[in-house]
Amino acid sequence: MSNDFQSGSRSGYRAKRKKTNIILNSLIVIVLALIFFVAYTIFLSGDDKAAPKKEDTKTTANQASEKEDKDTEKNDAARETEGDTDSEENADEESEEASAPEQEDDSQAVITEGDGTTNVVRTIENPTWKPVGTVQTGEHAPVYDESHVDWQEMRKAISYATGLEESNMTLYWLGRDKASGTGSFSTVASKDKTQKYNVYLEWVDGEGWKPVKVEELSAIE
Repeated sequence: MSNDFQSGSRSGYRAKRKKTNIILNSLIVIVLALIFFVAYTIFLSGDDKAAPKKEDTKTTANQASEKEDKDTEKNDAARETEGDTDSEENADEESEEASAPEQEDDSQAVITEGDGTTNVVRTIENPTWKPVGTVQTGEHAPVYDESHVDWQEMRKAISYATGLEESNMTLYWLGRDKASGTGSFSTVASKDKTQKYNVYLEWVDGEGWKPVKVEELSAIE
């Protein structure tokens, strides 16, 4: 009976020990599974969080590139517009220079002071004065008619000689110069009458009217 009891005790101990080992092994497996699961979750979570950062970086870079492209386009458009404006201004200036006679050299002007017996303050004669140009062809005869091109070209020559803009010029007289017989004579003043002149013109075939003498006046008689 004693042997049976001891045999049963050993058998029970082994069974209990085996059961304990099974439980321990199961716990180890569960712990390992939990560790693996946690590690896997952390790894996936880390990738998910890192991915948006890369996407954000890429998006920011794209936005910066698009902004730079837009700024470049705006700058190019501004330069083109500025270039067109400069071209137009240069074309206008060249057109004005081509249509107007060259400015005279005042240093070569001969100035004679008046003697006080007339309303002529001084007389100016400048050899550098040029004809103002003409659109007329063929034989020329002065035409003193405001609607005629000859009249308009004489006004242009008067403006050139006096420095008065045509828009700021009152024309008191324009007709034949009786002294020369072939030239023209005019009396003009600025709108405010602070500048008053007699202007003598002569015709140059193919080149238009040319100033030959200007008298600065103290008053218009």
